[in-house]
Amino acid sequence: MATTGATGTTKVGPHGLHGPSNLFRGGKLRHTRLDEHLPIDHRLSKVYRIGAGLMGLVLVAFGILGLLDKIGFFDTGGATVAGLNTNGALSVLSIVVGVVLFGGMVIGGNFASTLNIVLGVLFLLSGFANLALLQTDANFLAFKIQNVLFSFVVGLLLVVFGMYGRVSGGLSHDNPYWRARHPEAAHRPTPAPGPTAARQAAVEQLRKGEEPETGRAGA
Repeated sequence: MATTGATGTTKVGPHGLHGPSNLFRGGKLRHTRLDEHLPIDHRLSKVYRIGAGLMGLVLVAFGILGLLDKIGFFDTGGATVAGLNTNGALSVLSIVVGVVLFGGMVIGGNFASTLNIVLGVLFLLSGFANLALLQTDANFLAFKIQNVLFSFVVGLLLVVFGMYGRVSGGLSHDNPYWRARHPEAAHRPTPAPGPTAARQAAVEQLRKGEEPETGRAGA
């Protein structure tokens, strides 16, 4: 059986309400979007924005300080900024990544979360890759061991910020990511509190024009 209304199509099968059919396209769940008017969505988006903005600020500051020192673009002579080895290429790359994170901070929501996770994983992979290149001629970003550790720390922080409230086995049922993964349960009507059977009987009696029973003895 199917019922239609102004808000879309709702399908009811043998196992109960299955939610609006437009939640699915080609059998896949639509992209999760955070509604920042909802308290829990707003709180999650705020964490994602803070993570992206904080890491972006650190990277942009590091890159600008490197450029101000007028270090050669691919110089590997050991110039340092804030205790980290750098050159012009690493400075420019840091500024670019920092600006991208600022963009994620401005957009917020699920985009900021995904961006934090993706860039965090890339920072972790960069740490491993540059660790293998430390003593080689391919180390054109002038990485030292302190740079590798910094890359690991930034990557881990970005992943943690991005996964906050998103990847867990105990998400609350009002969490937007839980709702997206369980559309049937998320759109299942909540049972009304109290003796619903008695209320339904009273409604039926009113429809028939009868006075509903009050459960008390006669006058």
